[in-house]
Amino acid sequence: MLPVPTDGPVPYAPDTATATSTINLLPIPAAVVTHVDGRFSLHAHNDGFRLAGLGNATQQSPFLNLVGTRISAFLDSDSLREEFEWEFGESVDCRYYRVTMARIERNELRRCLITLVDHTSELRTEHNMRREMLTDSLTGLPNRAGFSDQLEGLLNDSTERAHYAVMVLDLDRFSRVNACLGSLAGDELLITLARRLKGALRAHDVLARTGGDEFGILLTLEDGPGDAQHVAKRIEGALATPFRLTDFEIKVAVSIGIAFGSTALDDAEELIRHAQFAVKRSKISGRAEAYQTQQFDIAREQFGMETALRRAIENGEMRLAYQPICDLSTGRVIAFESLARWTDADGRAHSPADFIPVAEEAGLIVPLGRWAIDEAAKTLAGWDRQFGGDCGGKLAVNLSAIQLQRDRIPILVERALTANGLEGRRFTLELTESALVTDPDRIAGIMHALKALGTTIAMDDFGTGYSNLAYLQKLPIDVLKIDRSFITGMLADRDKVAIVRAILSLASALGMKTTAEGIETNELSQTLAALGCTYGQGYAYARPLEADAAYAYLLDINHRATAASAI
Repeated sequence: MLPVPTDGPVPYAPDTATATSTINLLPIPAAVVTHVDGRFSLHAHNDGFRLAGLGNATQQSPFLNLVGTRISAFLDSDSLREEFEWEFGESVDCRYYRVTMARIERNELRRCLITLVDHTSELRTEHNMRREMLTDSLTGLPNRAGFSDQLEGLLNDSTERAHYAVMVLDLDRFSRVNACLGSLAGDELLITLARRLKGALRAHDVLARTGGDEFGILLTLEDGPGDAQHVAKRIEGALATPFRLTDFEIKVAVSIGIAFGSTALDDAEELIRHAQFAVKRSKISGRAEAYQTQQFDIAREQFGMETALRRAIENGEMRLAYQPICDLSTGRVIAFESLARWTDADGRAHSPADFIPVAEEAGLIVPLGRWAIDEAAKTLAGWDRQFGGDCGGKLAVNLSAIQLQRDRIPILVERALTANGLEGRRFTLELTESALVTDPDRIAGIMHALKALGTTIAMDDFGTGYSNLAYLQKLPIDVLKIDRSFITGMLADRDKVAIVRAILSLASALGMKTTAEGIETNELSQTLAALGCTYGQGYAYARPLEADAAYAYLLDINHRATAASAI
């Protein structure tokens, strides 16, 4: 600390009174400081400087004690002016100044004018506004931005990143509470839930409301990753008691996702996204789930596949392959199932098991399904032209449950048939049992409209979903396709044989035909024929074929069957 003389001010002008009266004209705290022989003194100061508690000419100055070194460096330099920020006082009453030092003259007195602009109110207003921006107004907890801000500060220290985890909680059925009881009840639920969660956490854990019905928790891992699971169990215990809302007692459950910090991860938003991704798995499993890197990578790949698939549909890069469906009693080809195939611009073939789920999730199944209906109709019309009339073949097209909900299927099929000069009997539409569950009455109306066009209706993958026998009886279903899971290995499994027998008996009672999928041996084909199955499909007959190869296969097999029957 630099010594400050106590024997009065150093003369500044012709007389001290003149200097003091001059400095007092400034409306902000100001002082003239001299530095002689390593000692500072206030040559003159105004009332603002004194009232701010920065010192005066007859006692030691706190200002000079705290910033004397900086003043000395300024006077030793060639600078004429310098500014810096300075805080003075305790945290509660702290004042914030912008200090300006200006050289008065160059001589042995080494003198400068110092002015201090108080911008405490400005900074406090800024801090208050920032606090409001980072706080959820309903619960008083940090909001998403505030939560991310605190997490970002912790992740700045790479050695401490692994000691933290982010937990994200997503409320189940919250939208139903809002819809049925009103937004006020929903707000009350969120406030009460926040209190319960706060009570289930440890003192050093941070709770935030990161979305409408989503909460985030910043966990300190004192004993390793196991701490997160312990906290999850405490939260589940805290929510075990129903919430009282108006006249109702409502049990609230949450899906919990956890993401653990690591030395390699320094992005707060990415860590939060990892936890949110784990929440999706929690909704399926019904328990707290930790983020797994490979799952996130798969999701990223799916987003990339979605982009590429959209372009492939727009640019006409998709094609159909055709797998024959044969009559088990005669061996004739009665139809082909149209199967979407995709080879990208790099020559890489994508499995339908990969891109069809992506298409359904992204809504691309609608344009993809429209394309398949049109393409199948064009292919069948092309075969007829080559044959010089009805080639004897039929085509089946799969309909997604999502496509049935969102699109006008009967109109699309009618347009495709009319545009290509085809009769409805040449077309089969295959839909799964899951399509019936979504909206049975609407789907029934669509099926009746398709039957009015003369098309055949087949229920695909029968036995793997939910079947309401009353609906099966009422709906205009022509064919039940027995799922391959019951056919594969059937000869060595009595239970599968019993299931297949039951399906065949049900179809017979309802006046429906049957198709067995996944037939890979002639022995299996003969056994199914003996049991009374109508049609068969599988590698025992052919793998999915390109359009030209399928047409050639149709003519060849049917010619052989005709020749064999004539003998």
